[in-house]
Amino acid sequence: MKTVELPLVEDTEEFGRKLGEVVRAGDLLLLAGPLGAGKTALVRGLARGLGVQGRVSSPTFVVARVHEPAEDGRGVRLVHVDAYRLGGHLDELDDLDLDTDLVDAVVAVEWGEGVAERLNEDHLLIRLERGTDDVRTAQLIPHGEWSSRPLPV
Repeated sequence: MKTVELPLVEDTEEFGRKLGEVVRAGDLLLLAGPLGAGKTALVRGLARGLGVQGRVSSPTFVVARVHEPAEDGRGVRLVHVDAYRLGGHLDELDDLDLDTDLVDAVVAVEWGEGVAERLNEDHLLIRLERGTDDVRTAQLIPHGEWSSRPLPV
C-alpha cells in the first residue's frame, strides 16, 4: 500500500494523468471516498493520460459513460462508472456488462469498493480522503497482478 498527498484538485488530476499513462486495456480501478474527495477529478486526469475524447464528468445519473480514444490518444477506451446509485445490487452491476469492457478498456468505478471487486481479482483500489485542511490523500491498494506493477508515485 502506498499513500500519495494531493494538496490541490490539480494534483489529483495530475496523479490521474500519470496513472493514465501506465494503465492498459483490461485494468480495473476502484475509487472510494466520500463526496468531494476527488474521485471524478482523478478520472479526469486518467482520461487525459489515456488521451480519450469527451468531457469527463460524474456519471451519477447515467451510471456509466464510455470515452473513446482520440486519434492522438493511446487507443484505449475508458469506461467511467458511478456505482453509488446501484446501492450494492450486484445484478445491476452485471447488467452493465463491465466484464466485456474489461477486455478492451480501462474501467474506473467510483464508489466501487465493496461492489466491483468481483469483476477482476486484479484491480487497484484507490481510497481518496479529504482532510479538514482540504488536503486530499490517495491510498493505493493493489490486488492480484497490480501488486507487482509500478505505480505512479
